[in-house]
Amino acid sequence: LGPFLAKNFATTISPYVVTMEALAPFRTKAFERDADDPQPLEYLSDEHNQKFGGLDINLEVYIQTERMRNENIEPHLLSRSNTKDLYWTIGQMLTHHASNGCNLQTGDLMATGTVSGKEKSERGSMLELTWRGTEPIELSSGETRRFLEDGDEVIRKGFCEREGFRRIGLGECRGRIISANK
Repeated sequence: LGPFLAKNFATTISPYVVTMEALAPFRTKAFERDADDPQPLEYLSDEHNQKFGGLDINLEVYIQTERMRNENIEPHLLSRSNTKDLYWTIGQMLTHHASNGCNLQTGDLMATGTVSGKEKSERGSMLELTWRGTEPIELSSGETRRFLEDGDEVIRKGFCEREGFRRIGLGECRGRIISANK
């Protein structure tokens, strides 16, 4: 299953399950690859998927350090991205899983992995945001981070909105780093 295997470690899941039917108004064209990029194999290529396989989901990631919580400082926005920038559509990911004999069942959860855009402000992980720790981030509290530290809480929010449709919130996910020594 390749890189999908990393999703089974310390993964936070939203308290809400949103069906694909509810997301139908927010379907969009699949990510357009550069002409120089390898194109998907034939079994992953489909005209309908190219037109409607993408999803327009806004994502925001915040950090709140232990100090920020103690001093009542609001979480610091780290990143804003959108699933329109996913290199592979959900349909392609599911097809790839199934092509290798993965016994997908009703109720199985799928994870897309890190969602990053082209701009620095759209990088989806601390590793990307700090360029492998070489470019520290200055937080609104005056603290800096190269990597997450004990006591840091990561807050993720997702939502869909489009004119003429009701906004759909995907819930809020929080995960706090707790010291292994405590």
